[in-house]
Amino acid sequence: MVKAVIGDETQLTSAEDRLSQSGLTSQVGLVIGKLSSKLDRGFIFDLVPTPPNDAGESACSILETTKDDNKRKGSKSKSQPAVDSSALNIDSDWVAEHARQVSRMLVGGMKVIGVYVWVSDSAFKNSTITLFQLLQTVKGVAEAAPVTETDWDERLLIHICYSPRRWTCRNCVLSSNITSSSIRPCDFKMGRVLSSLQAFRCTYNFKLRLPVTHESASNAQTLSSILRHVISVHAKELRDAKAMIDGNLVVGEELCTTDGTHEVELLLPFTKNSLVEASSQKDVAGVLVFGGSVCSYAYSNTKEPVMQAVADIKDDIIRSLQSRLDIICDEADEDPDPIDNDGKDLRLEKLPEKPVSRLVLNSLRKTCFLSFPRRVFVPWLAGTFICDYLQPSETVEVLKEHCIELMSMEAPTDPSTFLQPEIEAPSLITESFWDVAVPNHFTSVSSLEKSGQVDMSVESSRQSNQPFNFNVLAAVCFLLFAILVGFVLARQK
Repeated sequence: MVKAVIGDETQLTSAEDRLSQSGLTSQVGLVIGKLSSKLDRGFIFDLVPTPPNDAGESACSILETTKDDNKRKGSKSKSQPAVDSSALNIDSDWVAEHARQVSRMLVGGMKVIGVYVWVSDSAFKNSTITLFQLLQTVKGVAEAAPVTETDWDERLLIHICYSPRRWTCRNCVLSSNITSSSIRPCDFKMGRVLSSLQAFRCTYNFKLRLPVTHESASNAQTLSSILRHVISVHAKELRDAKAMIDGNLVVGEELCTTDGTHEVELLLPFTKNSLVEASSQKDVAGVLVFGGSVCSYAYSNTKEPVMQAVADIKDDIIRSLQSRLDIICDEADEDPDPIDNDGKDLRLEKLPEKPVSRLVLNSLRKTCFLSFPRRVFVPWLAGTFICDYLQPSETVEVLKEHCIELMSMEAPTDPSTFLQPEIEAPSLITESFWDVAVPNHFTSVSSLEKSGQVDMSVESSRQSNQPFNFNVLAAVCFLLFAILVGFVLARQK
């Protein structure tokens, strides 16, 4: 339960000045920060306004009550003094979509933790409809940008009132049936937040192999759905990984007292080789190899144990893979025929006329290669970084547009300040299982080698299987020789 909230004084004061000078009577946006279960506190890093929708309409507006509405109040309203009849109207779906896209740009320890609204006190309290809209907006943001996989059931609602000027923070407990009782006031103050953060960095290299079974009515799945399952399964394995920070094994609830960026190394436990286990299955049709390098950042409060920073790093790695897959799927909905940087089709051989992510993998008889977007880090506030993702055909100009539109920040002018540590972005390749297990099909191998996209683990698998074939042949010859000798000896008797 979040009992107190601390906002970064520099950023929130700047946001308040910006709002007061804008002349706007209403605005809605996202609260970026962190909810700490260890400290029972919330930390606010910044407020990000929701941009206008595709039609150019604001996500928040003030509606005036008509005369007909006043007549419905009857004689009771005549005996009461006149009040401000304005009410707040919020496009909850658009705010939630904004939250979904912003959450992709945040690194470990940074989340969309709520909603803020800039509006007069009378408009905020005018009707229960306004309160219900705000609660639905907070809930929609929570669903679009979950904090963790298990997720918190709390979010923040910040009301910045300009008449009179004051800040009010409320803790919203999310449930299936949201009511006014779901809102609880919590202590709010401003202080040093961003300047007290510690940075943690991890470069995570992985390679996953997944057997693909023959198509049937019960197991026909698209490539994207299979990848989502692979990522979710790997997330469970990653949670059990031990961690080393600056060369020291992380044990217990110890704190990190040194400055600078701390290097994190994850040590995964040994797991069974699903590819070897699947080799005895008759319904195996192919193999999916998913691997690459993920660079991760996480930021933690100095009072939080380093174990929390490790958890944030792990969560950031998984969310980064999920975000890249979402980007591929989103672009597939817009572009039915994606192309790579050289204008060539992503498919190595002619495939059905549909995006690669929508292909039914276990019915596919052709080799397929798919490259994920690579992660680029952009300077944000007080030495921290946020991130964005670039497709092979995109340039850093796309990053600048996203920073302006989604994060409401000034466009970075110096590309040299961007961090691009991912030399090998995550990618996957699918291939016939028997091309991997028994090297009888050399045609597809040579075509892959010429394209430079052959996975080395597949190639080494081919080489390691050659002694196996020789041993089988020798065993068969020895068996035939033994039978022949036994037959001769039996005739002599």
